[in-house]
Formats: sequence, structure tokens, C-alpha cells
Amino acid sequence: MRVHVVISGRVQGVNYRSNAQRRASQLGLVGWVRNLPDGGVEVVAEGPGEEVEKLLEWCRRGPILAYVSDVEVSWEKPTGEHGDFRIIR
Repeated sequence: MRVHVVISGRVQGVNYRSNAQRRASQLGLVGWVRNLPDGGVEVVAEGPGEEVEKLLEWCRRGPILAYVSDVEVSWEKPTGEHGDFRIIR
């Protein structure tokens, strides 16, 4: 499965990206995470459905200092283009 997620709230400056990368890697997912100019965070993750769902659950909470106010989720067709999960700028 592949999911495209946009997270809003207090999600920059609280280690959201590094924690998302760590969690996705632990789950064996591939893709990326990045900050958005509007203060949000964007995630694209691909892998087995159960693990993608677990990452999505984590995205709704984020790390301890984050405050997540909204999560927009779009399901996409897997592409297989990524070999790991990384932070992009």
C-alpha cells in the first residue's frame, strides 16, 4: 500500500520528521518525509498495509512535543520507486 499524508498543527521544530523516519524504518516502510512551507509536514510511505496503517496511527499523534490538529490522507497506487525511508528538504 502507499499513503500520502499531510499533517497540520505544531509539527515543525519538534523532531517530527526524524521520529517519522525512525518509526517508518522500524516498520520496514519506504518513502519520505519533509517540512512544508505552511508549517505542516508531508509524508509518503509505501509497504505492507498493516505497517502503513501503524505509521498512519503514529502520524495522528506524532512525537511527544507535537500537537497534531489535522491529518489529510490520500491512498495511492504503490510505485516501488523508493529503496528506504528518508528525510527530504
